[in-house]
This record gives sequence, structure tokens and C-alpha cells, in this order.
Amino acid sequence: MTIQRMDNVAIVVDDLDAAVAFFTELGMELEGKAQIEGLYADRTVGLDGVRSDIAMMRTPDGHSKLELTKYHTPAVSDAEPRNPPPNTLGLHRVMFAVDDIDDTIARLRAHGAELLGEVAQYENIFRLCYLRGPAGIIVALAEQIG
Repeated sequence: MTIQRMDNVAIVVDDLDAAVAFFTELGMELEGKAQIEGLYADRTVGLDGVRSDIAMMRTPDGHSKLELTKYHTPAVSDAEPRNPPPNTLGLHRVMFAVDDIDDTIARLRAHGAELLGEVAQYENIFRLCYLRGPAGIIVALAEQIG
């Protein structure tokens, strides 16, 4: 048996409203918000006393989703180092295709995004960049040019 689809990627954030604003500015749509708590939550994630708020964001085409999660209890564990470099083991980055990379960067900078390097061109096909977004996540952007 094979999987049916990839449903979503979850990202733990410290400021849910700021993260929702960031990904809304990027062009994602807020699908809904919910409070998560109870025995099923504890059993699912393997923690005791889970109380969290989530916001489900979806891409405009409706195929991809991010679940932004703000934990109230238990207390959030801070990752070390706080802003790991792109070659750190584990979840690396989330990449989005965009129409205008320069405009997208400018809009996301207003939400605290910082370029990790610079906008680079791959042959005559793509312009690409990595930026640091909410909770230190690396967001990659790709603009097709060829």
C-alpha cells in the first residue's frame, strides 16, 4: 500500500499571530484555527498536559498545508542552536514557488524575514533564495524565469 498524499507539515512557533501574518503575506490562506488539548492530544504527540493553538494554512492551489502550532503547555523546548544553518540534520526548509521573488522578499521583510545569502540565479531557469522566517524556520523561494 502507498500513501494517499502528504497532508501537512507542522511548525512550532512562539508567536502564532505573527506566523499567520508572515505566511498570509507569502500568499497562503488561513484555513482555520483550533485549540488542541485532551487525552487524545497527549497520546498522539507523546507529551502530558498538551494545550496548544493551531492555525492551518494552505497554498492557493489547495494542495499543500502548514500547521502552525503554539504550545502553551508543556513549555516549548528551544532548539539548539536557535537558528540552525541550512546543513543541520532534520527538517531543512519549506520551499515555495513565487511569481516575483523580489516583491515577495520585500513583503516578507516587513514581517521580520532575513535573507540567509542572496538571490541567486540557476542557469536561465530559476531565481532562488533562502530566508529566515518565524521561529527561525528557513523558507526558500523559487521564481521560474526560463
